[in-house]
Amino acid sequence: MKGGVKGGVNREPAAPVAPVSAVQAVPDASPPGPEQRPRVRVLGTPVDAATMAEAVEAAGVLVERGRPSMIVTTNPELIMHAQGDPELGAILDGADLVVPDGIGVVWAARLLGHRVPERVPGVELTEALLALAAARGYRVYFLGAAEGVAVEAAARLTSRFPGLTVAGTHHGYFGQREEPRIIAEIRAAAPHILFVAMGAPRQEKWIARNLRECGVPLCMGIGGSLDVFAGRVQRAPGWVQAAGLEWLYRLVRQPSRARRMLALPRFAVRVLLDAARRNLL
Repeated sequence: MKGGVKGGVNREPAAPVAPVSAVQAVPDASPPGPEQRPRVRVLGTPVDAATMAEAVEAAGVLVERGRPSMIVTTNPELIMHAQGDPELGAILDGADLVVPDGIGVVWAARLLGHRVPERVPGVELTEALLALAAARGYRVYFLGAAEGVAVEAAARLTSRFPGLTVAGTHHGYFGQREEPRIIAEIRAAAPHILFVAMGAPRQEKWIARNLRECGVPLCMGIGGSLDVFAGRVQRAPGWVQAAGLEWLYRLVRQPSRARRMLALPRFAVRVLLDAARRNLL
């Protein structure tokens, strides 16, 4: 299913993507771009040492520049997957911004002697970018999740963020033969931000493969966030998130994640061995 939402269905033809300056005046002094943020490495994977506020600021710069760019929210599972997947490793290396989604990434970076200020959860970064989009007039597009989920999420989010324009939606259950049509729909919708909810690493690979062709200034994989925004999945209570145990809450609620969670102890062992090799323990 596809469509545009701003308090309803947007049936007007989309205008070409414009930088923020065409929608809203911005200060002359531009904030530093993502390439100026400190970037560290955890088991060879880049991680930008940014706070949530800095990540949002950097995302705004990327949209303003107008060139196709990509944000990755990384966690121990994705880092471990990249160890044996050169394609994914290259995608992470080439991403414009890589934020530490999992608390395990923050722990590992600090253990290895890097200053990473805080966790930047993907779902919260998405919410912050939606608020930014509503304030600055960015159009957004949701791609992914089961049929109907993106539409439900769009309806809820436009109520939650007054002024937010959802230029279109499409579910994530399609094959390669359908990609050209979907990409054409995205281009016609002319969003400033494309959120892709296909789960990692499929979403990162899809974005990297189609980044230039989609022509969207900013693309970001958001995993299961659309299910959360649509009200189909509940996040962990605040105190569980604050304790860094959201991964455990999700495992208890979704036992099918057990196999994926095996990456966590392997990640911890690899990090400890790396720290020992560097005489950091």
